[in-house]
Amino acid sequence: MSKPMTITEKIFAAHSGLDYVKAGDLITAKVDITLANDITAPVAIKEFNKIGVDNVFDKTRTVFVPDHFVPNKDIKSAEQVNMIRQFCKEKGIVNFFEVGRMGIEHALLPDSGLVVAGDLIIGADSHTCTYGALGAFSTGVGSTDLACAMASGETWFKVPPAIKVEFNGTLNKWVSAKDLILHLIGDIGVDGALYKTLEITGSAISSLPMDGRFTICNMAIEAGAKNGIIPPDEITKEYLDKRCKRPYKFYTSDPDCEYERVIKYDVKDIEPTVAFPHLPENTRPISKVGNVKINQVVIGSCTNGRLSDLKIAAEILKGKKVHPDVRLIVFPGTQEIYLKAIELGYVQTIVEAQGAVSTPTCGPCLGGHAGILAKGERAISTTNRNFVGRMGHPESEVYLSSPAVAAASAILGRIASPEEL
Repeated sequence: MSKPMTITEKIFAAHSGLDYVKAGDLITAKVDITLANDITAPVAIKEFNKIGVDNVFDKTRTVFVPDHFVPNKDIKSAEQVNMIRQFCKEKGIVNFFEVGRMGIEHALLPDSGLVVAGDLIIGADSHTCTYGALGAFSTGVGSTDLACAMASGETWFKVPPAIKVEFNGTLNKWVSAKDLILHLIGDIGVDGALYKTLEITGSAISSLPMDGRFTICNMAIEAGAKNGIIPPDEITKEYLDKRCKRPYKFYTSDPDCEYERVIKYDVKDIEPTVAFPHLPENTRPISKVGNVKINQVVIGSCTNGRLSDLKIAAEILKGKKVHPDVRLIVFPGTQEIYLKAIELGYVQTIVEAQGAVSTPTCGPCLGGHAGILAKGERAISTTNRNFVGRMGHPESEVYLSSPAVAAASAILGRIASPEEL
């Protein structure tokens, strides 16, 4: 009789050729995908070249997505991308995503069918944990670890213990997946799941569309988690069957598997939630935010740059204008999402409201380009991180919210609920 395992442990066992693994085990596992962007790839490529192998482990599963300083903001960023471009040509790597064909990596890979349920994925970017929404194990690693995996197709792990989180009930109006994950991080803290699996379940999650599931798993790292994961179901299957380019496998946790802790929430108790500076754990329900004036609103990123996010923003902005003291920047997650948003009229609505719509990029999120904050300025953003200086000057402030709260705030010039419009 087999020993019980969590979904994450089952994926590890399958990729390490073992019948059973448990929390704390040190294992070597085969990877399905390696990922790097324009900041992390140049370091990985330099380290790869030191190893002395001729080619990457798989030319179709080594993925490069320049998205952070792209379209290139200066000479240095242009040279970084050119280095990746030349490496991909030299090695025959298939999945290099050029400007005009790219997207923000963690929106692009699932939508392109490159990552699937049951995969083991590593990326030289902390928000690689996003793909747990598909029922995959995915996590961020350093560029040196990535280089070794690019060469060998495997890497080592310490199997993390698991925390099970149940969100049950029906969401209140204007409450979204972003509010659920902010509520959780506010409750357990930015180190509350340090090197642990966050397994997200419950009736509220079972009814959540894929876009929301990606949002939740994307921010697992903001609680310190090694990975976030949602058990796959019919919603996952429908998403994958439209996109996936290879077979996938659904794993689920055994009923009697071991969790370090189980946390339960009734979502009727959760309001739209805002994270105040300078940590994602510094959360307040919208009813307790007070009068916080803002200078900039950012809607987009790998957290909330999907079509449903643009839809809710456009619905709130329809027929209204951005506050005269506020600049609104919207950036879709991928070119596909951008095109669909144009087709459905969302882009026109945002532009008519006097918002600026950008090509897919991570620029504003990390304070790289296309939306830098000056000293003393405040932004409310649908991104995932609000550390000191995250979006610009170290004396600026970043508040995190859902697209609904961000859009309402853009109109009113202060952090606000859509209920106030």
